[in-house]
Amino acid sequence: MERKKIDLPLSDLANGAIQEKLDYELKKVFDNIHDKNTKAQDKRTVTIKLEFKPDENRQTVAVTSDFTTKLANVEGVSTTVLTGRDLGTGHVEAKELKSNAPGQTFFDDDAEQKTDVGEPVDVIEKEQRRKNIIDLQRGNSN
Repeated sequence: MERKKIDLPLSDLANGAIQEKLDYELKKVFDNIHDKNTKAQDKRTVTIKLEFKPDENRQTVAVTSDFTTKLANVEGVSTTVLTGRDLGTGHVEAKELKSNAPGQTFFDDDAEQKTDVGEPVDVIEKEQRRKNIIDLQRGNSN
């Protein structure tokens, strides 16, 4: 068996430090692959750059390594926000739309009826009665 003329196994260079760094970067890649917030088919890359700098006599060579890792981007999410000016106070308000349409109530995961911005309907109704607002469905001012 012929002896290798250039015998520099990557896993042995710098007492294994380059392999350790590669293992660290590979863990980041595989964590990113399993992140449900990223696109599964996006490519991920790890680039290892080895730089060789010989001395003037060309007998010793300083070898440095650099790693560049590109992961898949986390996908963004979107939502709808309702905004307007409170006619009583004049302040601008903004709340996330929780139902599918402005003004439409919905039931949350606990089967509690909520307004379009996620406030409990029973709380709103109690506030209305306290303010002596007429409930046209009930026909009284309680």
